[in-house]
Amino acid sequence: MIRWDEFLSPYKQAVEELKIKLKGMRTQFELEDEHSPIEFVTGRVKPIASILEKAYEKGIPFERLETEIQDIAGVRMMCQFVDDIKKVVHKLRMRKDFTIIEEKDYISHKKPSGYRSYHLVIEYPVQTINGEKKILAEIQIRTLAMNFWATIEHSLNYKYDGQFPEEIKMRLQRAAEAAFRLDEEMSLIREEIKEAQAFFTKKKEQTNDRRKKE
Repeated sequence: MIRWDEFLSPYKQAVEELKIKLKGMRTQFELEDEHSPIEFVTGRVKPIASILEKAYEKGIPFERLETEIQDIAGVRMMCQFVDDIKKVVHKLRMRKDFTIIEEKDYISHKKPSGYRSYHLVIEYPVQTINGEKKILAEIQIRTLAMNFWATIEHSLNYKYDGQFPEEIKMRLQRAAEAAFRLDEEMSLIREEIKEAQAFFTKKKEQTNDRRKKE
C-alpha cells in the first residue's frame, strides 16, 4: 500500500522550489530592463485520483509510478508571444539545477485535438532529510491563448470522459486554430505592444514616485 503523503512529499517540494526559481527568471529579466518572456508561473502536484487513473489506463504498476508517470509534479510557464517560448526554452536548457530528459514540441507539431504547448520533462534533485532524491517533473511553456484553450478543453474532457461528441470536437479544433491565429496576429504587432507596456510601466512608476514625494 502506498503511503501517499510520503510518496508525494518530494513532488510538492519540487513544485514549490521550481515555482520560486522560474519566477526568479522573470524578475531577472525585469532587473536587466529587458522584456520578460515569462508572464507568470503556476504549478501543481497531480491529484491521487488522476495518478491512479493514468496508471490504470497505461498499465503502470505502483512500483513504477516514479519512473513512468512524468507529470506528477507539473509547472506551467505562460508567455505573451509564441517567440517568447523559444527564448524561455533556450534559458531552461542552460540551467544546471536540473537535467532535461525529453522535449515535446506540440507547437510545431500540434496534437490532433488542436492542443499546442511546449513540454520539457526534467529530472530534478530534491534534498530530503535522507539525502538527495531525483524525481521527474514536467514544465509546460505556452502562450496565454494556448492556455485558455487548453483549460477549456481540460474541463470538457472531464465532462465527456475524453469521448467528445463530433460537434464539440470540431468546435474545439476551430477554437484552437483561432487561438493560434490570435497568437500570430499579436506577434505581428509585438514591438508596438512591448513599447506600449514599457510606456505604461514607466508612467506608473513616475506616478508612484510623485505620490511618495507628496
